[in-house]
Amino acid sequence: MTLRETVLVLDYGSQYTQLIARRIREAQVYCEIHPGTIPLERIRALAPRAIVLSGGPDSVYAPDSPKSDPGLFELGVPVLGICYGLQLMAHQLGGRVEGSDRREYGPARVTVGENVGVLDPFAPGDDLGVWMSHGDKLTGLPEGFRVVASSGNAPLAAIAHPERRLYGLQFHPEVAHTPRGGELLRAFLFHVAGLAPTWTPSSFVEQAVASVGERVGPTDQVICGLSGGVDSAVAAVLCHRALGERLTCIFVDNGVLRDGEREGVERAMREGLGLKVVVADARERFLQALAGVTDPETKRKTIGRVFIEVFEEHAARVEGARWLVQGTLYPDVIESVSVRGPSAVIKSHHNVGGLPERMKLGLVEPLRELFKDEVRQVGTALGMPHGVLWRHPFPGPGLAIRCLGEVTEARLATLRRADAIVQEEVRAAGLYESLWQAFAVLLPVRSVGVMGDDRTYEECCAIRAVHSSDGMTSDWARLPHDLLATLSTRIINEVRGINRVVYDVSSKPPATIEWE
Repeated sequence: MTLRETVLVLDYGSQYTQLIARRIREAQVYCEIHPGTIPLERIRALAPRAIVLSGGPDSVYAPDSPKSDPGLFELGVPVLGICYGLQLMAHQLGGRVEGSDRREYGPARVTVGENVGVLDPFAPGDDLGVWMSHGDKLTGLPEGFRVVASSGNAPLAAIAHPERRLYGLQFHPEVAHTPRGGELLRAFLFHVAGLAPTWTPSSFVEQAVASVGERVGPTDQVICGLSGGVDSAVAAVLCHRALGERLTCIFVDNGVLRDGEREGVERAMREGLGLKVVVADARERFLQALAGVTDPETKRKTIGRVFIEVFEEHAARVEGARWLVQGTLYPDVIESVSVRGPSAVIKSHHNVGGLPERMKLGLVEPLRELFKDEVRQVGTALGMPHGVLWRHPFPGPGLAIRCLGEVTEARLATLRRADAIVQEEVRAAGLYESLWQAFAVLLPVRSVGVMGDDRTYEECCAIRAVHSSDGMTSDWARLPHDLLATLSTRIINEVRGINRVVYDVSSKPPATIEWE
């Protein structure tokens, strides 16, 4: 396979690190995120063509703040430091960083002093809108550096050592609030580092198909846990291109699917995409295991446990199975590596854990280098139907975590009907593809209502609709009031058991997208 040109993004704990990687990928350059404390030997082994140092919440002069090996500045590789990354580079090369009484968070104006390196697209004197997020600031330059941009509160807002191809920005070019930030990053990638825009969906497909074919033995059978979602579907189609009939997809009907989900997945995957699909009907088994369970984490673990049992039983029927395909994405990979150690568990991830080890299978994760939007681009390059690629994400535990309280067949039927109305009306309004997710939640909260001349005492339905690019963060969608009115009227009139509808106006963080 062709050796890929790689940019390393070293993470020092910034909330924007993934955004840096996404912006680089959008420029069609491949990059990887690694902890800022990565050993120098590992950096050499990765052979990067350029390195970006992320921001972070710490002070570089604090004894316990994350540091890079200063030897990375001697590799002859172009380096761009952003915010904390600028301060760290300056600090390690002999500059001076100090705390400031005037912290700077939010929009600012930066004046270009010299159009060199990352500032090549601009002219001296240009006034740029940027996004600042820092407390400390650079007050003394390392030897050989010069100031190339400044702001009122940060006189050393951008610095450069063109001969060594070392650059630093106090502001954040990766965020949308720096409108011309993409030009800065592209100048670093193409003008400074001399990279080429070769990271494309078609090139990824070519390399991934070849990689799967090389890794899996010529006679080995491979199984895939197919959910019908975008990630597992794209992973399955990509592996099918490499393996053909040696790939068997197992779809588990866990009884907590949406209305028509099982039939739709069978039709799309088997008939539409030509995949070999085995359906495991385990609805009663899952609902029996969930009887009386109300704790959300217990629900997730119960569903995960039963899924493994059912999947194992059906996988054992595939003679010669040696490998398991999973639709792991890049955010799943990088979230497992923290600058300061493991993060707190908010909720168990719905990806099935422990299957490869338990079943003694090798693991094939063809999408582990991709963000969600890149998965859709790869699916398009594979010729997959638009409707499959643009389905809203659906959690592994399904409606069980949208049916708060005990999960029963009767309450699931109520939730399915309400959710189907949400899907129908959001699509009819032409908003489906502009939303990350839109769905209904059934709450175990009863309230008094009046229907006709009768008093009712029934449950409440919450509607959740959010905008997001990758599910890591999200903002609640400002749905038109007319649409909300239609949803409320239809759900209350058409779904028995619900007499009140509310709309969730919480963002993530502090809330999560799912309610459980």
